[in-house]
Amino acid sequence: MIQVEEFNQHEVEPLVHMWRESFEYGVGITDTNPIEAQIDYFWKEIAHTNRVRLAKLGGQLVGVVASNSESVNLLYVRVGFHRQSIGKQLLQLAKAESSGNLWLYTFARNKVACTFYESQGFVVVKRGFEPFWQLEDVKFNWSRSDA
Repeated sequence: MIQVEEFNQHEVEPLVHMWRESFEYGVGITDTNPIEAQIDYFWKEIAHTNRVRLAKLGGQLVGVVASNSESVNLLYVRVGFHRQSIGKQLLQLAKAESSGNLWLYTFARNKVACTFYESQGFVVVKRGFEPFWQLEDVKFNWSRSDA
């Protein structure tokens, strides 16, 4: 059974490693950033402005969601644990705690993520280009009133 708990600062390194592996798997690229830079990014850009929750199965970290009342900034499930409703459970938390509208970005080439978000009531509102990764991205929006 999946347990969801608040992020504990001592779990930052395992969280970032899982996030990185899931990102690389979903997007199909290798992240060449140093792990220390990604940890620093997590503290400065994610943890500071979002509520972070971890999904665990038998004590093992299997998912993460970082969200605030307006957006989902991270939602990743550990490679090998997809299609077990972990992402759905984490996304439902973000929806329940939202202002009634949520937006998020994912990469267009991550077809699994795009299909997942659409199945959860999100709709494409914008297509663009992410300059750091040099990839097309997609902005999704969800509204409680549309659900």
